[in-house]
Amino acid sequence: MALRWGICSAGKISHDFLVALQTLPVADHKAVAIAARDLKRAQEYAEQHGICRAYGSYEELAQDPDVDVVYVGSLHTQHYALTLLFLRAKKNVLCEKPMAMNAAEVREMIKVARENDVFLMEGFWTRFFPVSEQIRTMLQQKDLGDLKVLRAQLGFKMDDTPRLVDKKLGGGVIMDLGCYCIQFASMVFGPEKPQSIVASAFLHDTGVDETTAIILNYSENRQAVLNFTMMINLPGEALIGGTEGIIKIPNHMNSPTVMFLKGNRWEWPLPPSPEPLFFEHDIGLRYEAEHVRQCLLKGLKESPVMPLCESEIIATTMDEARRQVGVIYEQDTAVQANQGNEAGQ
Repeated sequence: MALRWGICSAGKISHDFLVALQTLPVADHKAVAIAARDLKRAQEYAEQHGICRAYGSYEELAQDPDVDVVYVGSLHTQHYALTLLFLRAKKNVLCEKPMAMNAAEVREMIKVARENDVFLMEGFWTRFFPVSEQIRTMLQQKDLGDLKVLRAQLGFKMDDTPRLVDKKLGGGVIMDLGCYCIQFASMVFGPEKPQSIVASAFLHDTGVDETTAIILNYSENRQAVLNFTMMINLPGEALIGGTEGIIKIPNHMNSPTVMFLKGNRWEWPLPPSPEPLFFEHDIGLRYEAEHVRQCLLKGLKESPVMPLCESEIIATTMDEARRQVGVIYEQDTAVQANQGNEAGQ
C-alpha cells in the first residue's frame, strides 16, 4: 500500500516536493491531501498535482484519517507550531529544514513526537543523496584515514527575496543556507557538539545575517570551516580532508551529484523532472521521501541517518552562531522570557 502524504503549505518547496514524488512508484507514494491558509491556493495545487482533497486550514489536514505522514513545507517561523499540531494529532511528520527557529523549539518538538509515539524527521535532503551515502560508506571504511579538515561553502544571490531579509519571517543566511553546511560537518565528523564555535558575519540593513563564516572545532583536532552568503552565487564546493585522502564535491554541496576521491569520479545524475521546478536539483527530494517510507515500514520513530539528537545539535550550533553575530529572533526572546519565569518560580 502506498504511503499517503499530506502536504502542509502550498508554497514553492511543496510544489517541488510533489513533483519529486511523481518520480517514485505510485504503489509506494501518493499525495492524498494538501492544506493552506488560503483554500483557493490549496485547491489550485490539488488540481495541478492530482490530489483528491484540499483544505483551507491545517487543523483539517491534521484530522484527516487517510494521511499517514505530513510534509511541512511552510515558512521557518511556522515549523514549530504546525509540526506540534500534526504530532499531537498522531501524524508522522517530515519537517523541512531548519526544523525550528532555535534549539528550545526543536527539543519541544522531539518531546511531543515521543509522547505521541510518532515519527519525526528534519528534512535535510542532502543526507539522502547517493553521494552522501557514498561519503558515509567511505568514512566508515576509513578510506580517508584520520579526518582533519572540512571546508564547505554555499551561496545564492537571494537578497532580493523578501523572506530572506525579513527577520519576522526567519530571514538570514545561517538559517537558510548555513544549516546545510553545519549538518554536513555533523554528518562527516559525527553527531557531537563542537568543542568551540567561532562565527563572524555582515548584517543586512534589516538585522539578519547576509554573509557568514563559522569555524567549528571538534574533538581529535578536527576542524570545519564554513562560509555562506545570500549576496552572490557560489559553486557550493566542499572538501573533506583526511590523512590518507581528500573527498571533493565540486558544486551543489547541499544537493551533490558528483564527487572525487584519489583521481576517481563518482556521479549519480538526477532523474529528469516531469514538471518545471522552482529550485535546481529539487527532484532530489525523492530520496528523503523514500527514506521516510522505509523508516515507517520498519516501525521506526526517527531516522538512523538524520536522528533527532543531531537536529538538536545543529540547532544549538546555529543558536550560538547567531548569538555571536547578533541575530536574535522573536522566538529567542520568548524562550528567554520563559526561562526567566521558571527561574523566578
